[in-house]
Amino acid sequence: MSSLSRRHFLQTAAVTAAAGSLAAPATTTAAGNDDAPKFQLGIVTYNVAAKWDLPTVLKVLKDTKIGNVEFRTTHAHGVEPSLSSSQRQDVKKRCADAGIRIWGLGSICEFQAPDKSVVEKNIEDCKQFIGLAHDLGAKGVKVRPNGVPRNVPLEKTLDQIGKSLIPCGKAAADAGVEIFVEVHGQTTQNPPNIKTIMEHCGHPAVGVCWNSNGTDVKGGSVAESFKMLAPWLKSCHINDLYKDEQGVYPYRELFRLMRGVGYDRVTLCEVGKTPGSVADGTEMLRYYRALWMELARG
Repeated sequence: MSSLSRRHFLQTAAVTAAAGSLAAPATTTAAGNDDAPKFQLGIVTYNVAAKWDLPTVLKVLKDTKIGNVEFRTTHAHGVEPSLSSSQRQDVKKRCADAGIRIWGLGSICEFQAPDKSVVEKNIEDCKQFIGLAHDLGAKGVKVRPNGVPRNVPLEKTLDQIGKSLIPCGKAAADAGVEIFVEVHGQTTQNPPNIKTIMEHCGHPAVGVCWNSNGTDVKGGSVAESFKMLAPWLKSCHINDLYKDEQGVYPYRELFRLMRGVGYDRVTLCEVGKTPGSVADGTEMLRYYRALWMELARG
């Protein structure tokens, strides 16, 4: 682990120890413990596990007692729509045997392009991921807006994104899965714009994946942004949890708000750096889980 990463995570350990979290239960959620949240911890393979094959991902998650995963496309795990039927069944069985739930598939499907054929291609790609999610028993498929094109009115683009999500939602509902729209992209990540996209979509199988962006924060709080998007909340990405102690991003408040609306799904670690080794990644995730447990306590 780099000196910078080690410093961050040692700082994390100090914070959790000072707060008493080292006496917390050994599991991420604990039956009968009033402090245990209804939501659970997982990871997005971006970027902590980007270079790990599937057996390594599952071993590390089992060893660190993290029970959920979103397989982001293009990573070394190889969980992609190109898998054959037998390969899909093998992935499903491996995850089940390891006690790991496939929460989602992290596609890069996006729908803001002015070119209609590009949007249609992304809708079809999304349907391929939906089929894979169904076969793997995953909860949903993550898609994203990724900014807005120049020289196109913002409202027109937001309407287009929302309407493009409707056929994705219909296909997802037919397959028994959901669509998670990541709060992502310059301009589109602003909560009011995501709210507008969701209103233009209006399909019950399509919801929001909270992404823990700086644009969520108003006056040190995410309450306003959370209230705006909570009606559609279906998944959540979190990143550097030490930012709470630094006053940069209020994760403790976010988790308290999630408790308040009865959120019982997942918060998925999505950090921006790739560890130098599997051992470093395992160590990082142990620290990460410890701090998550402290911040998520009642």
